Amino acid sequence: MNNRRSTFLVSAMAFGFAFLYIPILSLIVFSFNESKLVTVWAGFSTKWYGALLQNEQILGAAWLSVRIAFMNATVAVCLGTLAGFVLARMGRFRGRLLLTGMTTAPLVMPEVITGLSLLLLFVALESMIGWPQGRGVTTITIAHITFSMAYVAVIIQSRLSSVDESVEEAAQDLGARPAKVFFIITLPIISPALVSGWLLAFTMSLDDLVIASFVSGPGSSTLPMVVFSKVRLGVSPEINALATIIVLLVASGIVAAGLVMNQAEKRRQRDVQMAVAANE
Repeated sequence: MNNRRSTFLVSAMAFGFAFLYIPILSLIVFSFNESKLVTVWAGFSTKWYGALLQNEQILGAAWLSVRIAFMNATVAVCLGTLAGFVLARMGRFRGRLLLTGMTTAPLVMPEVITGLSLLLLFVALESMIGWPQGRGVTTITIAHITFSMAYVAVIIQSRLSSVDESVEEAAQDLGARPAKVFFIITLPIISPALVSGWLLAFTMSLDDLVIASFVSGPGSSTLPMVVFSKVRLGVSPEINALATIIVLLVASGIVAAGLVMNQAEKRRQRDVQMAVAANE
């Protein structure tokens, strides 16, 4: 019975991974195709990577998307951490239900509704106070922060809910102020969640198409918008080359983040063991 169950689980896992990654592998393979037809193999070539490096439109959109994603992820982590800390540590207070609803609403709100509402907000603000002037990088970044911080808040709240508060209470009993407890004890403990939230916010901003289409303006087309406009006219091998580079960068970032979090967890376990040994 156990052998049948393990065989079924392995088969299901293999099928799931194949379903997810075989299309990506085929995309990487065809990025080295000699032919301009992405479905016909005509020999090995790297010419499409050279053509990609000379495509100023794609490179400019990629750099713009990276800048927006970096700013979005950094601000979203700061605001999401504050929201998650309040929801996890402040207990019951007046307005908690409202704050919880406002934090989780972007998670379930359709992107079309979010993009349209933000567009109307920016237009109203420009007519009343003159800011923001038109649509561009600023409006896209604010829009991305709006929904990214909700995901970060959920991650931080979940991590803080599993943290033993006795460690923080012990530090306060020894005379540490709440701010020092947060930066010296709480922040290192939740650092893996911070890294995960930052990477998630960065990826979601880099991937967003619908909301950016509503709040962008002339000269502020992000990479997904440029790729979508090109794919509608037919898939170009340059898009395959671009996708391959993005896959390699994302994979490298995931591996690096995993190594950092693994080292942080090992240090935390070593510190806990040293503290237990000292008390004994």
